[in-house]
Amino acid sequence: MSAAFDRRVIPAEAIESHWLAPNGQAIRRIDWPHPNPRGAILFMGGRGDFYEKYLEALAHWHQQGWAVSAFDWRGQGGSGRLGKDPFTGHIDDYATWVGDLRAFWRDWSATVSGPRIAIGHSMGGHLALRATAEAAIDPAALVLCAPMLGLRDGNMPDWLMHTVARLMCRLGDPARPAWKWSEKPGQPPDSRGDLLTHDPERYADELWWRAARPEVVMGPGSWRWVERAYASMRWLARPDVLAQVRQPVLLLATDQDALVSFKASARAAEWLPQCELVNFGPRARHEILREADPVRMEALARIDTFLAKALA
Repeated sequence: MSAAFDRRVIPAEAIESHWLAPNGQAIRRIDWPHPNPRGAILFMGGRGDFYEKYLEALAHWHQQGWAVSAFDWRGQGGSGRLGKDPFTGHIDDYATWVGDLRAFWRDWSATVSGPRIAIGHSMGGHLALRATAEAAIDPAALVLCAPMLGLRDGNMPDWLMHTVARLMCRLGDPARPAWKWSEKPGQPPDSRGDLLTHDPERYADELWWRAARPEVVMGPGSWRWVERAYASMRWLARPDVLAQVRQPVLLLATDQDALVSFKASARAAEWLPQCELVNFGPRARHEILREADPVRMEALARIDTFLAKALA
């Protein structure tokens, strides 16, 4: 990947547009065709993400010969909001996102050639894995980067946290924010960058895009988002569910992740029929693909090697 790549510019060959979900919801997408593709990659970001954050990774895969696409999940980024304010991330059920992915994958697959690869970060990794387990999508291989298979390891088990979240939904508006973000709505707290990456310049890129395109700004998730997250994560943790994923899986994670549970990823890796788990340890924070170059380039190289082997 050339050092000259500008992370704050949409590549000239990439096409930004909107795809209409079956119910008419406009989903923002970006497609970067390749003149002679070896296949196609669909990248899915995490909670509150927007595809501009991952232009550098998309550029790497494009340079490797892949046609690449990405989209913003319904209710976040440039795909509108589902809550009662412009900043809270709300969803009625994760099945809604799986349904969107099912339909998008079907339509996207009809426009690309060669093997189709699904790559997901955090919540996007969770949804890509769940959609594969449900046979909503049929990737030739699956890459999960710090997937949200459990939230940050704490002192309470998931079933108890799920119970608390259900109670909070009953005690008030389920669309209200589940945690405090900052005094100014949509403004990230000063410590947020330390949870995501060791690279302050790449974190600054995200803040730049938030200022340049304020429609992508998002703050906390809603209590319904939290409750449905636990419901989906607990279902996806079942060995009989994970056993349905027959595709080769590469799972990149760090046991120092302050946002998602490494233990949940390690358990999933044991139950997935074909899974390679890579633990970056203290070298990486949550956003492995936006880390400092030594980690980021190693992660991309591992993905390249995995895909070459998986598709051989």
